[in-house]
Amino acid sequence: MDIMIRVGLVLGMILTLSLVINVVLFMYSRNVTRKLGMIANEMADLRDATTSFANHVRSVYELEMFYGDQTLQALMDHARSFRDYLGEFDYIYIIEEQEENDQENEEEEV
Repeated sequence: MDIMIRVGLVLGMILTLSLVINVVLFMYSRNVTRKLGMIANEMADLRDATTSFANHVRSVYELEMFYGDQTLQALMDHARSFRDYLGEFDYIYIIEEQEENDQENEEEEV
């Protein structure tokens, strides 16, 4: 009988420890996911701003007064290459958009 009580106490402590660890890991993963979502939104905004900047430089470059200016051409090329570089990070916010679409689909089904 004494062994059964000890086994029960040990199993109870293991269960309690397991629950505490699971709660902490759940809170941590939720926090990391939230931060990843914020980063994804900021990356999307940054990419949009870069695209807007590249379009603005191109529109200035195409004006008769500046057409053929090498400095503006270099600035336009730099803006394009920077926009393309940011495009390498598309997978971050594409994942976020897919999760939002999945959530919307689940809500529509209910």
